[in-house]
Amino acid sequence: MSLCSLQLEPITCYAWNGDRSQVALSPNNESVHIYQRSSGSGWIKVDELAEHSGRVTGIDWAPGTDRIVTCGSDRNAYVWTRRGAQQQQQQQGSAPAAGVTSGWGPTLVLLRFNRAATCVRWSPREDKFAVGSGARLVSVCYFEKDNNWWVSKHIKKPISSTVLSLDWHPNNVLLAAGSCDFKCRVFSAYVKEVDEKPAPTPWGSRMPFGELMAELTGSHSAGGWVHGLCFSQDGNRLAWVAHDSTVCLADPRLDKDAPVGVLKTDFLPLLTITFISDNSLVAAGHDCYPVLLTSEASGALRVAGKLDRGRQGATKNLSARDMFRNMDKKASAEEGDSALDSLHQNSITQLSVLEGDKAKCRVLCSSGMDGSFVIWNLETMENMMEGLVIA
Repeated sequence: MSLCSLQLEPITCYAWNGDRSQVALSPNNESVHIYQRSSGSGWIKVDELAEHSGRVTGIDWAPGTDRIVTCGSDRNAYVWTRRGAQQQQQQQGSAPAAGVTSGWGPTLVLLRFNRAATCVRWSPREDKFAVGSGARLVSVCYFEKDNNWWVSKHIKKPISSTVLSLDWHPNNVLLAAGSCDFKCRVFSAYVKEVDEKPAPTPWGSRMPFGELMAELTGSHSAGGWVHGLCFSQDGNRLAWVAHDSTVCLADPRLDKDAPVGVLKTDFLPLLTITFISDNSLVAAGHDCYPVLLTSEASGALRVAGKLDRGRQGATKNLSARDMFRNMDKKASAEEGDSALDSLHQNSITQLSVLEGDKAKCRVLCSSGMDGSFVIWNLETMENMMEGLVIA
């Protein structure tokens, strides 16, 4: 695992390009910064996207078409495409000079929101994207060539609060949405202008636009905001994390009276989750370290351990004299005693698969409110950490 600090404000959202050589992120403001790998393990800023007038809340980068979509609290979304004049410059890794026009140009998106946009995700085929909002709806957007803009269709009922998280089923039609009404829902986002007729799935076979395929909750007596969710690689299972520190896993192929497995944890609320294999997931949040979870055939979840080995290389061995001097001056045995024993020093806000896919993830990436990225090599960690098994 490796730690990369870009010396920024908290990273609220980010997305990698197709070959993982560049990353677009927002440092908790209205702009999007694009960084590129330089020699060694360094990063250089190569561009900045400045069109939003409010804080950027979501970024996604389509790996195939090389388009970036962003959304923000200004109730707007933009689709960014490269301008040919600066494409070669960015690929070479040289930063643009001061005053140079951005190498990206925005395209208008008609969201028709009266509240902030909260999250955005490209569909697997990259021909449409979904945007969640505080207006209790999801906007499914697709390109209209005649007018050269992105138009939208709204999914409203029965969402009754802010949408916090989205994820697409691999069939490019089903869309999962988690919201502040404690519910996780699966909708049909079928758009006849761009989609072929979908095949039946375990979630259902009738899929007109806006059809509610499933409404799921982790607890009947209580609950929490659904902060993050994720479909499995085959789309047959859906996992999510909520503000009541629960992790839930739904499988429509199991008993229809009890399709959701709920794991109540003693962690602080988790904010993000992703599959890393058919039977393993990683979740993270306010505890500042990723947690490995495994699922059984029955749908039950269990905690397999935490991935973070701590800042073992960050603290030096102190001599007896240094230790007593620190204890006398600061009533502590080590310098930097206030630092957490984890690589991230603040909440982890986002996890993403860096190498591999959700059926076999080799490298995982996390970002946090401390302005840092951490790259987790799962194969190496499984060999180094006794008792850690990724199923």
